[in-house]
Amino acid sequence: MSKQPLEDQATGLHRAKGWEIGFFSLNNLSTNLYMLLMNSISYYLVGIVGIGVVLAGSIVTIMRVWDGVTDPFVGMIVDRTNTKFGKNRPFIVIGQAILFITTFLMFRIIPTVNPSIRFPVYIVLYMLYIIGYTCQCVVTKSAQSCLTNDPAQRPVFSMWDSVWVTLVFSFIWPIVLSTYLIPNYTLNSAQHADKIAELVAQTPHLADMLTESNGVQILSGFYNPEMWVMMQLVIGGFSAVMAVLAIIGISRKDNIKYFGLGEEQKVGFKDYVDVLAHNRGIQMLVVSASTDKLASSTKSNTTVMVCLWGIVFGNYAMYSSNSAITTIPILILTLFLMNKVACKMGQKKALLMGTYGSMICAVVSCILIMLGANKGIMQLPVFSLTKPSTFAGLFMPSNWSMIGLIWVIVAILMGAFNNMAGNIVIPMTADCADYEVYRTGRYVPGLMGTLFSFVDKLISSLASTFVALTFSAIGFKEVLPTVETPFSNGILIATIVCFLGFPMIGWLCNIISMHFYPLTKEKMAEIQDEIARIKNEQAQAKA
Repeated sequence: MSKQPLEDQATGLHRAKGWEIGFFSLNNLSTNLYMLLMNSISYYLVGIVGIGVVLAGSIVTIMRVWDGVTDPFVGMIVDRTNTKFGKNRPFIVIGQAILFITTFLMFRIIPTVNPSIRFPVYIVLYMLYIIGYTCQCVVTKSAQSCLTNDPAQRPVFSMWDSVWVTLVFSFIWPIVLSTYLIPNYTLNSAQHADKIAELVAQTPHLADMLTESNGVQILSGFYNPEMWVMMQLVIGGFSAVMAVLAIIGISRKDNIKYFGLGEEQKVGFKDYVDVLAHNRGIQMLVVSASTDKLASSTKSNTTVMVCLWGIVFGNYAMYSSNSAITTIPILILTLFLMNKVACKMGQKKALLMGTYGSMICAVVSCILIMLGANKGIMQLPVFSLTKPSTFAGLFMPSNWSMIGLIWVIVAILMGAFNNMAGNIVIPMTADCADYEVYRTGRYVPGLMGTLFSFVDKLISSLASTFVALTFSAIGFKEVLPTVETPFSNGILIATIVCFLGFPMIGWLCNIISMHFYPLTKEKMAEIQDEIARIKNEQAQAKA
């Protein structure tokens, strides 16, 4: 691909450099880091803000009403923007600034104000946070069509995105959370009695969050305000760096000559209605991508991971070990699948293959969970980055069980298939934008991005609600399970439902929606040829 010219006047194809795609893909990681932070927000709302478990799990979904108001306006502004700094880059800067400021205030102001007004303060800050998230998130989708229009190159974005997201979500963050943050910010009355008393005095209902082990009271790190301050600083700092690199990556291509037919357009409300009513590509992609996001969000929810590894399997430290063992193999297999399937067979086939593979692995995983639940037979070598010598345990047969070995193999396969199905949908939005240019001549990437973003966030936000309702149904109405919570059959069933049941529904929706999705590899080649013909005719007319 590197030997091909960046621009081909005969075919109308324009390509990006490899490093440009790699850098720009970091914009998705930049926003996903904040999503990672908010994945655990139910603990903060229950412990520090002081609301019930079901409301805490539902508030993100409830706030999507506000999201539904702001998203179309942001999309319309993007479509009408064309500055010296480009169409897309201003929104990365604005979004990133809002995200950092709102979360900075969220985790520092709320614990210091009167408990009676903490929830209203949180709502105001969260409303502003949503605007920032939308501004930056929409660029990940809207800029796809100007980054490259070569159907064979667009999946390269997903390959880079898979590398970044897998490294952070499946390797770095689980290790940081389970071996540093939670252990260092979990307080016990034997060593931190004064600190616990201080926190309880500031937030009286934290007394209800305390658990007891051998006569010692324990306050989980998830209920410690200081852990949230540290998480915001770490995530906010890294997110800002990723945003800067993304701006560098898109700078050359964020130019009007790469926007649709290469000319400024005015789009109105009627145009948007027509797109929503007749662009079958974006309709089906939204259904597929949003339900797939629901699958990944419920599967990786912090409460679900705590229950799976800390309660069902009985050793939360194995969570980071599993991530450390599987991350590199998942990345290698993901890149292999992307190259062999997405780049050569098309993005639609890649999504379907990833979906079928995930479903098969989910069935096997369910069997393994049932076999290993509360029996101590799930065994993986436990190690951490702070003790490199413990990596030697990886090669000692005594540190493995047969069920643990099978689990790791299935986890690698499932991770790769999940990555292919989940990450390929982002460059597919560019196909939908090009399809609209082909269909009507309109270039509306902002609409595509915000429509995709809104439904994606709406459905994925249901993950927290589903998890909260599921665990509330088995008795966790006031507090959420922690690693100190004893095993029960109710927790086992709830964990399986969230870890595998909801994702299975999402994957079935993938299959149904892709049956009606019109943008195959062959169709996209036809679309690019037609767009090139129109642009050439316009150029000749102007000459």
